[in-house]
Amino acid sequence: MAALTRLLAASLLSAPPPAHVDQVERWRPIITNASARFGIPARWIERVMRAESRGLTTRNGRPIRSPAGAIGLMQLMPATWQAMRRRLDLGTNPDDPRDNILAGTCFLRLMYDRFGYPGLFGAYNAGPAAYAAFLAGRRQLPSETIAYLATVDDAAKSRPSAAPPAPQPSLFLLRRLADREQPPPMPVEGPGLLFAIRKVAP
Repeated sequence: MAALTRLLAASLLSAPPPAHVDQVERWRPIITNASARFGIPARWIERVMRAESRGLTTRNGRPIRSPAGAIGLMQLMPATWQAMRRRLDLGTNPDDPRDNILAGTCFLRLMYDRFGYPGLFGAYNAGPAAYAAFLAGRRQLPSETIAYLATVDDAAKSRPSAAPPAPQPSLFLLRRLADREQPPPMPVEGPGLLFAIRKVAP
Protein backbone atom coordinates (compact mmCIF):
# COMPACT_ATOMS: atom_id res chain seq x y z
CA MET A 1 0.00 0.00 0.00
CA ALA A 2 2.86 2.39 0.81
CA ALA A 3 4.37 1.78 -2.64
CA LEU A 4 1.02 2.57 -4.26
CA THR A 5 0.69 5.77 -2.22
CA ARG A 6 4.21 6.85 -3.20
CA LEU A 7 3.46 6.10 -6.86
CA LEU A 8 0.29 8.18 -6.62
CA ALA A 9 2.21 11.04 -5.00
CA ALA A 10 4.85 10.90 -7.76
CA SER A 11 2.18 11.03 -10.44
CA LEU A 12 0.53 13.99 -8.72
CA LEU A 13 3.84 15.86 -8.74
CA SER A 14 4.45 15.23 -12.43
CA ALA A 15 1.15 16.68 -13.66
CA PRO A 16 0.63 20.31 -12.66
CA PRO A 17 -3.05 21.16 -12.29
CA PRO A 18 -4.59 24.29 -13.79
CA ALA A 19 -3.87 27.48 -11.83
CA HIS A 20 -7.52 27.91 -10.75
CA VAL A 21 -7.63 24.50 -9.01
CA ASP A 22 -7.18 24.33 -5.24
CA GLN A 23 -3.71 22.80 -4.92
CA VAL A 24 -4.57 21.15 -1.59
CA GLU A 25 -7.11 18.92 -3.36
CA ARG A 26 -4.23 17.23 -5.21
CA TRP A 27 -3.17 15.64 -1.93
CA ARG A 28 -6.61 14.38 -0.86
CA PRO A 29 -5.74 10.63 -1.11
CA ILE A 30 -2.70 11.09 1.15
CA ILE A 31 -4.62 13.41 3.48
CA THR A 32 -7.41 10.83 3.77
CA ASN A 33 -4.86 8.14 4.64
CA ALA A 34 -3.19 10.37 7.26
CA SER A 35 -6.59 11.32 8.69
CA ALA A 36 -7.52 7.67 9.20
CA ARG A 37 -4.11 6.75 10.59
CA PHE A 38 -3.94 9.49 13.22
CA GLY A 39 -7.61 10.17 13.89
CA ILE A 40 -7.43 13.80 12.79
CA PRO A 41 -10.26 15.16 10.59
CA ALA A 42 -9.14 15.61 6.99
CA ARG A 43 -10.52 19.16 7.00
CA TRP A 44 -8.07 20.11 9.79
CA ILE A 45 -5.14 18.76 7.77
CA GLU A 46 -6.39 20.63 4.70
CA ARG A 47 -6.77 23.89 6.66
CA VAL A 48 -3.21 23.64 7.95
CA MET A 49 -1.78 22.74 4.54
CA ARG A 50 -3.70 25.56 2.87
CA ALA A 51 -2.40 28.07 5.43
CA GLU A 52 1.16 26.72 5.41
CA SER A 53 1.97 25.99 1.76
CA ARG A 54 -1.30 26.37 -0.19
CA GLY A 55 -0.65 22.79 -1.30
CA LEU A 56 2.49 23.73 -3.21
CA THR A 57 5.67 21.66 -3.08
CA THR A 58 7.91 24.18 -4.86
CA ARG A 59 8.38 27.91 -5.10
CA ASN A 60 10.49 29.39 -7.90
CA GLY A 61 11.54 25.88 -8.92
CA ARG A 62 12.93 24.97 -5.50
CA PRO A 63 11.44 22.89 -2.66
CA ILE A 64 9.16 25.11 -0.60
CA ARG A 65 10.69 26.63 2.55
CA SER A 66 9.52 29.36 4.89
CA PRO A 67 11.79 32.24 5.89
CA ALA A 68 12.13 30.47 9.27
CA GLY A 69 13.22 27.23 7.55
CA ALA A 70 9.95 25.25 7.74
CA ILE A 71 9.81 22.43 5.21
CA GLY A 72 7.32 20.98 2.74
CA LEU A 73 3.57 20.90 2.36
CA MET A 74 2.92 20.97 6.11
CA GLN A 75 5.81 23.41 6.76
CA LEU A 76 7.47 21.46 9.56
CA MET A 77 10.48 22.90 11.33
CA PRO A 78 13.58 20.71 10.83
CA ALA A 79 13.65 19.46 14.45
CA THR A 80 9.94 18.59 14.31
CA TRP A 81 10.45 16.78 11.01
CA GLN A 82 13.32 14.76 12.49
CA ALA A 83 11.30 13.83 15.58
CA MET A 84 8.26 12.76 13.52
CA ARG A 85 10.47 10.94 10.99
CA ARG A 86 12.01 8.83 13.76
CA ARG A 87 8.67 8.26 15.45
CA LEU A 88 7.00 7.08 12.24
CA ASP A 89 10.04 5.48 10.58
CA LEU A 90 9.70 7.73 7.52
CA GLY A 91 12.24 8.27 4.75
CA THR A 92 14.95 10.91 4.88
CA ASN A 93 13.40 13.37 2.40
CA PRO A 94 11.26 15.97 4.22
CA ASP A 95 9.94 17.17 0.85
CA ASP A 96 8.35 13.80 0.04
CA PRO A 97 4.64 14.73 0.05
CA ARG A 98 3.43 11.53 1.71
CA ASP A 99 6.03 11.60 4.46
CA ASN A 100 5.60 15.34 5.07
CA ILE A 101 1.81 15.00 5.34
CA LEU A 102 2.10 12.00 7.68
CA ALA A 103 4.65 13.81 9.86
CA GLY A 104 2.55 16.98 9.96
CA THR A 105 -0.62 15.06 10.78
CA CYS A 106 1.09 13.10 13.56
CA PHE A 107 2.34 16.40 14.99
CA LEU A 108 -1.19 17.84 14.76
CA ARG A 109 -2.45 14.83 16.71
CA LEU A 110 0.17 15.30 19.40
CA MET A 111 -0.77 18.98 19.67
CA TYR A 112 -4.46 18.06 19.87
CA ASP A 113 -3.77 15.55 22.64
CA ARG A 114 -1.88 18.22 24.58
CA PHE A 115 -3.84 21.41 23.84
CA GLY A 116 -7.23 20.34 22.50
CA TYR A 117 -9.25 22.19 19.89
CA PRO A 118 -8.53 24.88 18.67
CA GLY A 119 -5.29 25.08 20.68
CA LEU A 120 -3.65 22.48 18.45
CA PHE A 121 -3.48 25.07 15.66
CA GLY A 122 -1.79 27.67 17.86
CA ALA A 123 0.73 25.11 19.09
CA TYR A 124 1.36 23.88 15.54
CA ASN A 125 2.23 27.40 14.41
CA ALA A 126 3.98 28.91 17.44
CA GLY A 127 5.42 25.67 18.79
CA PRO A 128 4.23 23.75 21.84
CA ALA A 129 6.55 25.53 24.32
CA ALA A 130 5.48 29.00 23.16
CA TYR A 131 1.80 28.05 23.19
CA ALA A 132 2.08 26.52 26.67
CA ALA A 133 3.75 29.73 27.87
CA PHE A 134 0.85 31.72 26.40
CA LEU A 135 -1.68 29.54 28.21
CA ALA A 136 0.27 29.94 31.46
CA GLY A 137 0.18 33.74 31.05
CA ARG A 138 3.95 34.06 30.63
CA ARG A 139 3.92 35.46 27.10
CA GLN A 140 1.76 36.86 24.33
CA LEU A 141 0.98 34.97 21.17
CA PRO A 142 2.97 36.27 18.21
CA SER A 143 0.87 38.31 15.77
CA GLU A 144 1.70 35.69 13.11
CA THR A 145 0.05 33.00 15.26
CA ILE A 146 -3.03 35.14 15.91
CA ALA A 147 -3.43 35.64 12.15
CA TYR A 148 -2.80 31.93 11.59
CA LEU A 149 -5.53 30.96 14.06
CA ALA A 150 -7.97 33.23 12.25
CA THR A 151 -7.04 31.52 8.99
CA VAL A 152 -7.31 27.89 10.08
CA ASP A 153 -10.19 28.04 12.55
CA ASP A 154 -13.34 30.16 12.57
CA ALA A 155 -13.79 29.68 16.33
CA ALA A 156 -10.31 31.08 16.93
CA LYS A 157 -11.18 34.44 15.33
CA SER A 158 -12.48 35.60 18.68
CA ARG A 159 -9.53 34.18 20.62
CA PRO A 160 -7.81 36.86 22.74
CA SER A 161 -4.29 37.98 21.88
CA ALA A 162 -3.34 38.08 25.56
CA ALA A 163 -3.32 35.16 27.95
CA PRO A 164 -6.69 34.57 29.59
CA PRO A 165 -6.97 35.50 33.27
CA ALA A 166 -6.15 32.75 35.75
CA PRO A 167 -9.25 30.78 36.73
CA GLN A 168 -10.65 31.21 40.22
CA PRO A 169 -10.02 28.27 42.56
CA SER A 170 -12.91 25.84 42.54
CA LEU A 171 -13.83 22.58 44.15
CA PHE A 172 -15.25 21.14 40.92
CA LEU A 173 -14.24 21.31 37.29
CA LEU A 174 -16.93 21.37 34.64
CA ARG A 175 -15.84 20.59 31.11
CA ARG A 176 -18.25 20.62 28.21
CA LEU A 177 -17.06 18.90 25.09
CA ALA A 178 -20.23 18.63 23.06
CA ASP A 179 -19.72 22.02 21.39
CA ARG A 180 -16.10 21.36 20.41
CA GLU A 181 -14.77 19.49 17.43
CA GLN A 182 -13.03 16.30 18.51
CA PRO A 183 -11.23 13.63 16.56
CA PRO A 184 -11.32 10.00 17.66
CA PRO A 185 -8.48 8.78 19.88
CA MET A 186 -5.15 8.24 18.13
CA PRO A 187 -4.60 4.59 17.23
CA VAL A 188 -1.75 3.01 19.15
CA GLU A 189 0.74 1.27 16.92
CA GLY A 190 3.17 -1.44 17.88
CA PRO A 191 3.21 -4.84 19.52
CA GLY A 192 1.83 -5.52 22.95
CA LEU A 193 -1.51 -3.71 22.75
CA LEU A 194 -4.28 -6.06 23.79
CA PHE A 195 -7.21 -3.69 23.75
CA ALA A 196 -8.20 -0.13 24.54
CA ILE A 197 -11.26 1.16 26.34
CA ARG A 198 -12.68 4.62 25.87
CA LYS A 199 -15.65 5.89 27.79
CA VAL A 200 -17.71 8.42 25.88
CA ALA A 201 -20.01 10.61 27.93
CA PRO A 202 -23.54 11.14 26.52
